Amino acid sequence: MSSPILKILIALLLLTLSFQASGQFMEWCIADEQTQDEELKKALDWACGKGGADCSKIQVNHPCYLPNTMRDHASYAFNSYYQRFKHKGASCYFNSAAITTDLDPSHGSCKFEFLP
Repeated sequence: MSSPILKILIALLLLTLSFQASGQFMEWCIADEQTQDEELKKALDWACGKGGADCSKIQVNHPCYLPNTMRDHASYAFNSYYQRFKHKGASCYFNSAAITTDLDPSHGSCKFEFLP
């Protein structure tokens, strides 16, 4: 194999490995942009209630309150639930209100948790 091709393959391998954590790809659960606020609200209420998500950081005067939108709050709650319970079989579905992403949705002082 020629040297430039070998270098490209090694770079691709390293890039692939950099996206992994503990043998898994890093993945967050966020609100689907196409979902209406009414549906997001139902799913958010479930996640923060019966679902067991930690929604304390999306309360007023906490790090993830702003931006104060249904989509941002739902994304935080969905991800909290997903990270806490994915190893127990939980999914990022929320009645089609959520999707997974490999892009970290954290912003400013609001850090979305990721549990490998």
